[in-house]
Amino acid sequence: MTVRLIFGCGYLGHRVARRWLAAGDRVYAVTRRIERAATWQGEGIRPLVADVTTPETLAGLPEVDTVLYAVAHDAASGQPRQATYLDGLQNALGALQPNFRRLVYISSTGVYGDQQGEWVDEETPCEPQRDAGQACLAAERWLEAGSFAERAVVLRLAGLYGPDRIPRKSVLLAGEAIDAPQHGFLNLIHVDDAVEAVLAAADADLRLPRRYLISDGTPVVRGEYYGELARLIGAPSPRFRSSEAETPARARAGADKRVSNARMLAELKLRLRFPTYRDGLRAIVAAAQGP
Repeated sequence: MTVRLIFGCGYLGHRVARRWLAAGDRVYAVTRRIERAATWQGEGIRPLVADVTTPETLAGLPEVDTVLYAVAHDAASGQPRQATYLDGLQNALGALQPNFRRLVYISSTGVYGDQQGEWVDEETPCEPQRDAGQACLAAERWLEAGSFAERAVVLRLAGLYGPDRIPRKSVLLAGEAIDAPQHGFLNLIHVDDAVEAVLAAADADLRLPRRYLISDGTPVVRGEYYGELARLIGAPSPRFRSSEAETPARARAGADKRVSNARMLAELKLRLRFPTYRDGLRAIVAAAQGP
């Protein structure tokens, strides 16, 4: 039996956990919330109540074969993003039994910063301007330079979407203007395809350390995306506005690039269920409307 441990069993990690359970694996997951632990236990997940930013809570972690680190930063915590993405990773790995076989670290295409609409791949120099991208890149570099390098796979995820997570849906339905430019590229990956990437990265025979861009490989101009989404959900045509406030959403919109998924397809052998945003949005909207 393969034993898996998930740090960050949220929108992506929870789906991965279900797939591993269905395959007969033993799955542990770390959470800070006792109430969430009870829910997981009912699903067959073995909960561990701990916090990666508090090392003393991580004592007694089980011996495992695979580690998935997919922890999202909690903005309400008041801690810097480095506390989650780098320090938390160091705390987690420092508390683990050292004989695990594979680590999958969930990073972000935000490590590239603004590339002025150019294509990027895994070897493109990274110049992140935002705190999140900087913290993810620091964690990647620490992993690839240290003792865990020969077990590490880094997955740089594009914008994650799927059921119950469609960016700006509520804004469009309300007929409000989107506070972002309509130009520039969106790079997306449906959560079901992201799960397949994690599963492949966890078990494939790879030359490590290795990093992969996880994207559908079909960037779309922002205005076109929101126009199609509005059409599918019956919302008014999108409007855009430009405010002077520097919000996280506006900062993300300013990091214009197109993400290649060629290495992912070639080495992880993925066949995407949703190779374009149109495929993904149609499936989500159809499922929400029911038979």
